Amino acid sequence: MKAAEVFLLIIAESTARGNVMSNTSPIKFGTDGWRGLIARDFTFDNVAVCAAAYARYLKESGLAGKGVVVGYDTRFLSDEFARETAAVLTAAGIHVTLSNCAVPTPTVSFSTLHRNSGGAVVITASHNPAQWNGFKVKSPTGSSASSDVVAAIEKHVGDLYQSGERPVRLDLKQAADKGLFEYADLTPPYLEQLGKLVDLNKLRRGKAKIVVDSMHGAGAGFFRRLLGDDYPLIEIKGEPNPAFPGMHQPEPIAPNLRELETRVVTERADIGLATDGDADRLGATDENGNFLTQLQVISLLAMYLLDTRGEKGAIVKTITTSRMLDKLGKLYGVPVFETPVGFKYIAPLMQRENAIIGGEESGGYGFRNHVLERDAVLAGLYFLDFIALTGKKPSELLAELYDKVGPHHYHRIDVTFDETERQKVLERLKAAAPDTIDGDRVKKDTLDGFRFTLGDGSWLLVRASGTEPLLRIYAETDSMERVNRLLDAGKKIAGV
Repeated sequence: MKAAEVFLLIIAESTARGNVMSNTSPIKFGTDGWRGLIARDFTFDNVAVCAAAYARYLKESGLAGKGVVVGYDTRFLSDEFARETAAVLTAAGIHVTLSNCAVPTPTVSFSTLHRNSGGAVVITASHNPAQWNGFKVKSPTGSSASSDVVAAIEKHVGDLYQSGERPVRLDLKQAADKGLFEYADLTPPYLEQLGKLVDLNKLRRGKAKIVVDSMHGAGAGFFRRLLGDDYPLIEIKGEPNPAFPGMHQPEPIAPNLRELETRVVTERADIGLATDGDADRLGATDENGNFLTQLQVISLLAMYLLDTRGEKGAIVKTITTSRMLDKLGKLYGVPVFETPVGFKYIAPLMQRENAIIGGEESGGYGFRNHVLERDAVLAGLYFLDFIALTGKKPSELLAELYDKVGPHHYHRIDVTFDETERQKVLERLKAAAPDTIDGDRVKKDTLDGFRFTLGDGSWLLVRASGTEPLLRIYAETDSMERVNRLLDAGKKIAGV
């Protein structure tokens, strides 16, 4: 029996409908929706509660009449959880358009905007490990739901648990007969939209050879569909596998992309691209198989838009993203705005400022003239267009970036801790007030987590994950040696 089959069997044996609801809700929405462990927290009944709470929000906000789009990724039972969501929403009299297959989250986001829907739900845990799944809510514009919306939905979740009321479900065939339900292929309008943003014919003529790692996720096959069967593209991990073998989680970071790095070299490719489990986050390697950090990638994409395409407009970045963007902003005379982590903070600023790009350290990048949400497929196309328009390799483009802003090096480490120690760890970070770090004076702020900015602009950030017992420690400075020293300092400050 294959490892994936064993995984499915174990989870299937422990997953059941009809678990008894307590009056205490285990559902807490984090930075981008609610995520839980399959079978322990993420059950059919809990998903039904989320859907019922969302239905109540849609009705009280006047959006129920516009209907909802529901999509899902390749995780275990995601399709069934999506149907459960549709059954509850239609029982509340809300029309549901359900994707007929697993699709990237940005495809659902764009469909929400394209169909003028009242919102959307995506069943995905994005880049979390295989044991997790999640319930993402999208606004009518396709962006992540705002904090106010999330708070309203959470209140309804709590009310349902307090009352013990069980959500009503409607058989989907009956819902379809009532005109409340339909399956749809969400992909063609999305691909057509990407074709308006990038000259696909020019990309096809350029034929920069690429290796794509789809990480067994929902983005499989999308670059091939966009670039055509004759394009020199090699896809790895393109088959759906909810166990995500060979990686701790389907996140496009260096430890998970060793095969991609090797294949880029052996295939003599021009670039390697990787999409996470729901294809809203992008990873990349240069032509030599060297991993390009997410901070390098967003800075390169900003340079592409500002310099190569000659666009003007603001840049929006989260606290975890590179100071290179600040320097590019000064160089090209555009403002740069900083937010806490999460696209629910980025999207409103992008809309207000008509920003050309918004992004975060996790590899999620959004762009003007598109749905204001992360889109790994569009980001990958833009990177390919950068290569095609300049005729330069990724390593040459990075060298050009460093010529403009100076060398910047970055790394992030994730440190696990005992969940029972969470409060103690946070208290240590809250109390920390070092005068210097690595021999330089330091200033602390708490925009999101605990950031320590050194006199030369280098920075160290420590944040606790809202969904896992993980401490994320980030650092950016002028050398990898100093990055590692800053990361060690962060571990000492947190006491982990």
